[in-house]
Amino acid sequence: MERAANSNRKPPTPADDHAVIDAWIEASVFQRLHPIVLHLDETIRETFPDAQFAVKWKKAYYGLPDLGWVIELAAYDISVNIVFLAGAAFDPPLALGSGESRYVKLHTFEEAQASEISEWIEQAGRIAGWQ
Repeated sequence: MERAANSNRKPPTPADDHAVIDAWIEASVFQRLHPIVLHLDETIRETFPDAQFAVKWKKAYYGLPDLGWVIELAAYDISVNIVFLAGAAFDPPLALGSGESRYVKLHTFEEAQASEISEWIEQAGRIAGWQ
């Protein structure tokens, strides 16, 4: 997915391993949101065994070698957003977001466990993301 011509944002550079995500969780995610982020992280890694990882702009990125960055996790004060960087192409597309990106705002661990989240993560692995 190409960013708008006036955008100066460059995609993250993949890290050598998952340690950057672990460090991001410890340093940047509020303790009460750890269960949500850890569950999402585990689900993403199980779904994408060959995932690449990065942290940029205080957000975690998950990518696939042939598809680019497909998921972004952003942890705020009271919620975690799971952003699908090609979510507009999902069937059906997610409602929140603009351009190609779509997201879901999660406030509880139970919301993170919803079957739709796993289904959307699987869809993200079939559509080219941010390259």
